[in-house]
Amino acid sequence: MSSPPPKMGQRLDFRQSQQLVMTPQLQQAIKLLQLNNIELAEFIEEELAQNPLLEKAEADPTESADHEKKEEIDNIQEEFDGAMQRDSGENEAPDFDAGSSMATVGAGGNSSFDEMDEGFESRMSTEKTLREHLTEQLYITFEDNRDRVLGALLIDQLDEAGYLRTDPKPLAEQLGAPFERVEKLLAKMKTFDPCGVFAADLSECLALQLAEKNALDAPMKKLLENLNLLAAHEMKKLGEACGVNETYLKDMIAEIKRLNPRPAGEFDHLVVQTAIPDVLMKRLPKNVGGGWRVELNSETLPKVLVNQTYYTEVSKSATQKKDKEYLSEQLSSANWLVRALDQRAQTILKVGAEIVEQQDAFFNYGIEFLRPLTRKEIAEVIGMHESTVSRVTTNKFIGTPRGIFELRFFFSTALEGEDGTSHSSESVKARIRTMIDAEDPKKILSDDKIVEMLKADGIELARRTVAKYREGLNIPSSVLRRRQKKS
Repeated sequence: MSSPPPKMGQRLDFRQSQQLVMTPQLQQAIKLLQLNNIELAEFIEEELAQNPLLEKAEADPTESADHEKKEEIDNIQEEFDGAMQRDSGENEAPDFDAGSSMATVGAGGNSSFDEMDEGFESRMSTEKTLREHLTEQLYITFEDNRDRVLGALLIDQLDEAGYLRTDPKPLAEQLGAPFERVEKLLAKMKTFDPCGVFAADLSECLALQLAEKNALDAPMKKLLENLNLLAAHEMKKLGEACGVNETYLKDMIAEIKRLNPRPAGEFDHLVVQTAIPDVLMKRLPKNVGGGWRVELNSETLPKVLVNQTYYTEVSKSATQKKDKEYLSEQLSSANWLVRALDQRAQTILKVGAEIVEQQDAFFNYGIEFLRPLTRKEIAEVIGMHESTVSRVTTNKFIGTPRGIFELRFFFSTALEGEDGTSHSSESVKARIRTMIDAEDPKKILSDDKIVEMLKADGIELARRTVAKYREGLNIPSSVLRRRQKKS
């Protein structure tokens, strides 16, 4: 006997669940936070064209003159007080205008950056610039954050052809770094793609490309030393200088013609130029307490206003429902954008000011005093999400007395020593490399021995961590190094 079929029916159930809704307003807030000032200006120009209720705020000439006069007085005061002297005893927390704090907006919009979806990322740039191309290689090649900071400044010194025409020695002095370190760094960066980049002149640019092809022999070196003869078509003198016959010289010249005298030529559509800072910092005079002042770069930061007068006039003549709805939507959108821009400004200032506070020793004494710092530390101090700090510090630059830096260069992980002091993971890796470079060929250092040596310096690391760091530095094991040095 078969069982009866199940009864069909309907019933009403209540269920409670949580779901993250990425509203258009929140997506736009994230987009605004990721943009630098130049990209933001382009975005606002588009919004001004679309929304009739938005208008660009015009600078007040009187206010501008007063600001310039105040700047001049401040500069004179700084010179008089010798404010640029290294005086660590008088530094205070960075100062900036507090402004308003618009966190939420009506109609489901939210301009707060404190509760964003950590996984939501959008990339605004589709074309890679020379700076981006070289910076990617910089991060892959160098683990030490100090090397990355130095490398970023060298990248910004390149001309449109990809040559480093400036003397790196003043750059080392500006950052308080040993010139030997800059020389070693530059030698490594000359191996970056495109080949020939960072050369001081045409001769070195061609030499780098020939060296990569294993074609830089003695005659070719002589040819590069006498490029003036090649330009003057004095082939007989050139052949004598190189010590080769006419046929061999023609082959050498053909090889030269196959090289690229402008290694950055493929990036010509994006002119290489020094990064424009989104945030500025300057030392305050001693008579106001010293320390640093952090502010947004007003020259590149666009300002917009909502034209309430125009809205009032037009709304009076709007009789149809669709016209009223359109005006209401545009007014809501304009108000939200102004508030979102204000929140963006306050967020960038908070992050920038805290970075300056944490890295005060670097700004006072030089790159050797760059301390370990993580985005999580900054986020905890300013009360924001770590992903927010990540967005703020990407593709944004700060102008400092030591140069222009991308905000992300100030971050590196830390290792806790036995005595409680923190050591940058990059500095520990550099120490491991130094130990191995200086090891006795007859007494190759094992990973266990490196652990003991680091422990003697107050750095506690597990053997597997040392092995991981060593492999990350592309250093072979002690067994392979012993074979290599024995051979």
